[in-house]
Amino acid sequence: MHRTTEQHDPIAQLYRGLDTQDTDSAVSVILKLRGETCDIDCLYCYEKRKESPGGARIDAGQVRRVAELFQGRPLAVELHGGEPLTAGREHVADVLRELAAQPTVVRVSLQTNGVQLNEEWLDLFDALYPDLQIGISLDGDAAGNAWRVGYDGQPVYPRIAAALRLLAARGRKTGVITAVTPPVLGRAEAVLDHLAGFEAVNAVSFVPCFDASVQRSTTAQGRRLPASRLLQEAAVRGSDGPAWAISPDEYAEWILAAAVRWIDAGYFARLKLEPAVSTIRRLRGLESGFCHFSSMKCDHVFTLYPDGRLGSCDELPWPEAQLGRLGQIPDEAGVVAAQRRLPLLNAGKALMDRCTTCSYRSACGGGCVATRWRQDQAGDQDAYCDYRIRVIDGIAALLAQPAHPAGVWCRTVRWRPRTPNSMRNVAAFLARWDRTDAHRAPVRLHTSAHGNINTVGLPGVHEADDLDPAHPQWHEAIEPSVRPLVDAFTRSWGLVTYDSCQGHPYTGHDLPATERRVGILPRDRAEYAQAAAALCRTVTAAAPELPAPVQVTVGRAELTCETTGATTPVLDLALHPALGYDWPAYFQALEAATHVVADALRGERPAAGDACCCPVPQTTTPTREVPA
Repeated sequence: MHRTTEQHDPIAQLYRGLDTQDTDSAVSVILKLRGETCDIDCLYCYEKRKESPGGARIDAGQVRRVAELFQGRPLAVELHGGEPLTAGREHVADVLRELAAQPTVVRVSLQTNGVQLNEEWLDLFDALYPDLQIGISLDGDAAGNAWRVGYDGQPVYPRIAAALRLLAARGRKTGVITAVTPPVLGRAEAVLDHLAGFEAVNAVSFVPCFDASVQRSTTAQGRRLPASRLLQEAAVRGSDGPAWAISPDEYAEWILAAAVRWIDAGYFARLKLEPAVSTIRRLRGLESGFCHFSSMKCDHVFTLYPDGRLGSCDELPWPEAQLGRLGQIPDEAGVVAAQRRLPLLNAGKALMDRCTTCSYRSACGGGCVATRWRQDQAGDQDAYCDYRIRVIDGIAALLAQPAHPAGVWCRTVRWRPRTPNSMRNVAAFLARWDRTDAHRAPVRLHTSAHGNINTVGLPGVHEADDLDPAHPQWHEAIEPSVRPLVDAFTRSWGLVTYDSCQGHPYTGHDLPATERRVGILPRDRAEYAQAAAALCRTVTAAAPELPAPVQVTVGRAELTCETTGATTPVLDLALHPALGYDWPAYFQALEAATHVVADALRGERPAAGDACCCPVPQTTTPTREVPA
């Protein structure tokens, strides 16, 4: 599908095109030093599936030309492959010298399988580029590395583990990229423990093998297939895709289990975990350097091959991702022109159209275009979105109640941010709620023609004073139709409510209709966890009795203190129009639905140790294993 740049305007905040005027924005350049050439033969290798001729090497002149092409713009360069160390020490030394001489190169990293890494290589790095960041590809423990083999079909795990021990001995830190495949499913805790046991490891990135669309083995040169390709041929014949492939849902459960272990074991203090960290940053309203969570996606990522082919992200299919030849693109403007006419990039952007109306877009960031493309080819793009939503919901729960990780597995209480959502002084409000003897000044209460109670008596969102049950005007300040829910929370459950609305159709007004809701402000994280579990049980119990036009949801959100700027986790119960029903049908059934939910609330109560209704996945949690 070909689409013009103008058609992408709705997703501009999720996918930023390369702008020649914005020279402050960095681009990432992946140098495939040897193309697909590698000294091992991982069965799932996406680079070798491109089946492009290997053997050549990127030279220092090509590195210089890349810097000229993006003149004046910061460059983050990654030496990649295949296996970059197969280029040889002298050749890699020339490339590193050239990178060190380029003032616009702000970071250089090396992604290696570690098989060749030795003292001589580390001496070279120390001498020519001391700040070189080294990344190791290792799929967890020995069992998890089943697909990482030599051409003889034998495991390479022992040699990679030795490389990690060497890095530790040299005082170096490294990040590990771990492919999540079936041999590690259900063992997230054990695998993370194993990786954390290596002294050199300070970052772990778990990446999924979403390879259901792979239907054939990689072509091999020569008449006799190596043992590794015979293994690959056997693995690729499955009816549900290759034997190394996993589903998005399996990956989501894996990431959440790993995140729970990361918090519980205290690894967060010394080890960065992806995609958990980027999810946390986006939930906190912060930017991420991870392109799956950033607006700087494929238009800011470039791949160069030894034969001069320059293209977009290496995870996209080739040759479709190729922009041109390095020697034939005159300048950055030529790069931008090639991007805008490339059908693959335009099709990838088109797949993100659904993101513009998704309520999770601020936390998700749109995800990976290449993965979206592959999932679309497999006819299951919805599964990709579902997994990202699942991870965001789970991580949001872990942030709100880190000492009570069972909330991660709840599929009822979801991340539903509210904007704006603030209170003048959260701490003072909570302190006053539990002090019946505190002074409570009279407040202004006015009711609009549509039933809104606020300080000005107007429809819509307006200032309203924060009251508590001990305030003389408390009952008067609660809109009548939502009082049964507020009373259930405050009297039966003993919780603090920070907001409520009875819902307003605004008939004859240009304001959009609003739903009935109550906001809960837990006093601490333990009360939060108990309330969230009880709300899950309540909603589950009430669902069969609800009138068809009404749906009940529970959302996790953040309440901002206007005095301090701090945020506090809150829970919001809301009654929404059910799918397929309009607002008139909703409001006609709303009173009946409210009584059902209020009755269910009175039948429950938050209590320590009581779980929600959602199943917890079956996982094994063996004793921590420290690498030998």
